[in-house]
Amino acid sequence: RLRLVESGGGSVQSGGSLKLSCKWTGGTYASYCMAWFRQSPGGKREGVATIDSSHDSKYADSARGRFTISLDKRVDTMYLEMNDLKPEDTAMYYCARGRNNLCGYSLQSYIYWGQGTQVTVSS
Repeated sequence: RLRLVESGGGSVQSGGSLKLSCKWTGGTYASYCMAWFRQSPGGKREGVATIDSSHDSKYADSARGRFTISLDKRVDTMYLEMNDLKPEDTAMYYCARGRNNLCGYSLQSYIYWGQGTQVTVSS
C-alpha cells in the first residue's frame, strides 16, 4: 500500500523559508498528480500547489511567486520550497497523490494522503 510521509515543517519568523518533503513508499511512481494542501485550525483544507508527471506545476494565488513545488522521481520525493513566509501561511501541510494525472484542488480527486507536517510563522 502506498504511504506518504511529510517532513520539514517547523517554526520560522515572517519572511523566513522552509522546504517541505513528501516521500512515498510502498509503490513506484507512475503518471499521477501530486499536490500540497494545507489546513489551519478551524479552517478548510485548501490546495497550495500541484504537479503532474510532466512536471507541469500550478499554484494557488496565495502561493504563487513564493512557493515552488518539485518532484524527484529518482528518490520518490516531492518538495515544496516556501519563501517569504507570512503568518497566514501557518497551517498543517499535507501531501497527496491523485487518482490520475489530472491536477486540481478537489479533495475527492486525491486518494492517498500523508499525516501532515506543521508550519508555524510568527510575526
